[in-house]
Amino acid sequence: MLEGLGSPASPRAAASTSVVGSSGPAACPPPSPSAPRCPESPVPRRGGMRASVPQKLAETLSSQYGLIVFVAGLLLLLAWAVHAAGVGKSDLLCFLTALMLLQLLWMLWYVGRSSAHRRLFRLKDTHAGAGWLRGSITLFAVITIILGCLKIGYFIGFSECLSATEGVFPVMHAVHTLLQVYFLWGHAKDIIQSFKTLERFGVIHSVFTNLLLWANGVLNESKHQLNEHKERLITLGFGNITTVLDDHTPQCNCTPPTLCTAISHGIYYLYPFNIEYQILASTMLYVLWKNIGRKVDSHQRQKMQFKSDGVTVGAVLGLTALAATIAVVVVYLIHIGRSKTKSESALIMFYLYAITLLMLMGAAGLAGIRIYRIEEKSLDESKNPARKLDSDLLVGTASGSWLISWGSILAILCADDHPRYTWYNLPYSILVMVEKYIQNLFIIESIHREPEKLSEDIRTLRVVTVCNGKPVASSCLKSGGVAGDVAPRGRDMPPAAKGNVCMREGCGKEEEKQEESSWGGSPSPVRLPRFLQGNAKRKVLRNIAAFLFLCNISLWIPPAFGCRPEYDNGLEEIVFGFEPWIIVVNLAMPFSIFYRMHAAASLFEVYCNI
Repeated sequence: MLEGLGSPASPRAAASTSVVGSSGPAACPPPSPSAPRCPESPVPRRGGMRASVPQKLAETLSSQYGLIVFVAGLLLLLAWAVHAAGVGKSDLLCFLTALMLLQLLWMLWYVGRSSAHRRLFRLKDTHAGAGWLRGSITLFAVITIILGCLKIGYFIGFSECLSATEGVFPVMHAVHTLLQVYFLWGHAKDIIQSFKTLERFGVIHSVFTNLLLWANGVLNESKHQLNEHKERLITLGFGNITTVLDDHTPQCNCTPPTLCTAISHGIYYLYPFNIEYQILASTMLYVLWKNIGRKVDSHQRQKMQFKSDGVTVGAVLGLTALAATIAVVVVYLIHIGRSKTKSESALIMFYLYAITLLMLMGAAGLAGIRIYRIEEKSLDESKNPARKLDSDLLVGTASGSWLISWGSILAILCADDHPRYTWYNLPYSILVMVEKYIQNLFIIESIHREPEKLSEDIRTLRVVTVCNGKPVASSCLKSGGVAGDVAPRGRDMPPAAKGNVCMREGCGKEEEKQEESSWGGSPSPVRLPRFLQGNAKRKVLRNIAAFLFLCNISLWIPPAFGCRPEYDNGLEEIVFGFEPWIIVVNLAMPFSIFYRMHAAASLFEVYCNI
């Protein structure tokens, strides 16, 4: 029966025929005198090689264009931040407005062209643009629009001494936000196969436009935090540090004054949500850019399902940590800067809270990694731009807090005078690095693990693949009743695959001994303990994921809303100098804040996939 099917053109074709079926290379038909013989190996088409060259060139050119735009924008931001001569805020806002307008024109063209060809089949990346991700960006976008409304109110109050660009910019930003969210909801999963060169430039322009808007938000928020920090330093006894404020307040009166003061304070409380929106939008657009011209394999991800049953322990512990975080932040902001004694008490309180929470998070992450190590399950190594970006962002953004932590450790070791609260800073800084290291391992392994499709009762499944009439690997099912459950799946296989797959129900001890001897007598993988088998293992992992998710939300709140002991303890500024340490913190803190939100998003995906 197998001889009549013929042999595939290559071993790779044979493997893909038996596994993928119709999606892989077609097997050669039975030989006939009139039909030519199939070649031994597929020969790449010269036209396909030529077509890939301009696309690779377009990818390189578009990325360089995006970097040029980004660098130019960063220089404008830097010039405004240091009060460079001839560069004002209006120049920066004009540049950002022009970038947003250009992106709006491209998105309108893309949406219009997609609507005109909506009946055509379009490839989709099932891993990109998950529903919960689009929901999160919508929430942040709503708050960003509210922020824009407050900026418009601020402009109206100070209209006598503000340029028109400060009124046009928030309006343009609100329109840009609305259309971009609509675009991401409808097209974040697209795999663009037409107008690829033009689309590469359009998407990469959108990526770096959002990154520049993110940098602009970070700079404005950092200036506000720095001014508050300088005002607090004198209460801690650091009188030798300069307290000159970098104030950009308009030099005119606002009417009514009370409303203008409330608006100016409200703007800075909403900046953290705007910052998260811009960086989240840029990551989704980057995945869209990486998917342009991509060839999609037949592997499709299972739909994520959110289940809340069996996670009581993790949810209760996580909500307790969230409530404690809110209380600590409120007390910290009330006490810090009031007096030296109250400031030191606030710092000690924060360090004790953070040390406890980080130790619990590290223990939970180690428990999850230990379960994975015992289970010894294979990982999904297929190419996935969204998953690769998640892993790279986790490691890359964690380096921000690692930089701050190493700076604090060196300052504690090198300082001549050590206030009492600095000794709490030492274990806190060490735990920040260790906890993120453990959490990254847990998340990255979780998102790379293959989903469980078969029952836990199936211990071993070995497939017999016949290549040119010779068996390559043997397989058996140790569970007698499972063969009937798996066998019907063969109906969907092509004839060649049916002929190449064999399943046997009876596997005796002799075959087990042969298997052990073929592997050099190595022992079988360690089984999970009884209390972790079946659904119990999933419940434990879901509790760990839920707890870590809520804890990361908890640790995102303090730095996002002004609770930053790296600013307030003053020891690092004495050792390194005021300006060098402030530069380090201002560069690293945005990445540290984004890490917590990105880790929370990744843990939510891990929870849904368990």
